[in-house]
Amino acid sequence: MENRNFQLDTEWNTIHYPEKPTGFGILILGDERHFVDARKCFWSQNEGKLPIINKFKQSGYMVFSSNLYGRSWGSEKAADLAERLYQHVIRSEILNSKIHILAEGMGALTALKLMKKMRDQIRSVVFLNPILSLKHHLEQEREHKFFYKKLSKELECAYQCSFKQLEVEISNCEEDIPLDSGIPIKMIHVLTGGRSYNQTKYNQSLIKHEVENKTVESSLILPEKKQQLGTMIVKFFNSHEKVL
Repeated sequence: MENRNFQLDTEWNTIHYPEKPTGFGILILGDERHFVDARKCFWSQNEGKLPIINKFKQSGYMVFSSNLYGRSWGSEKAADLAERLYQHVIRSEILNSKIHILAEGMGALTALKLMKKMRDQIRSVVFLNPILSLKHHLEQEREHKFFYKKLSKELECAYQCSFKQLEVEISNCEEDIPLDSGIPIKMIHVLTGGRSYNQTKYNQSLIKHEVENKTVESSLILPEKKQQLGTMIVKFFNSHEKVL
């Protein structure tokens, strides 16, 4: 069996099985385009993501992911479901209880919540072009009226409250970004341009202290080098599997 799709709550989830399992697992928290349905998922359909999935499976990793209510933007509801998925997989599969997380874009917001909720169950985290701050992302998108309006609708749906109320709460909150939690972190930015470049600059300034103190690894790669992502991520995950 190559993969298994199943439902938790109303949401579809998937598990990709390696031919020769090592006993380690990877939870993928996807970006805005991410989805899982009854038969397929974004990462196995996208030509840029499929080689990464294949590299993980070839390296013996069990890979699992969830639809997480669509564009969830780090909502508590999404984080709770991700934790439930972890518990389901640990109960139903032969897997080491400490997992790796790969979080892309918006998925980083959910990963940050899991790093607080599940600190002892997370072996390491790789962030790929992450959005680490919803507050900063909103400020950045204000300059782009179309994207800001679209984002406001998505946030209302994800957090189930009016955007005006949410905007006030986000602007007043002190964000706690747990990059110094003791969990090994690797930050990978694929350099493109425009809004992605601005997000990369923000993330780089945010983690500067942690990089200097060697608690966070950070890599910048050119778009033409994206085929190396799977190998880079596996190497990082492997380096944090010496202690079971």
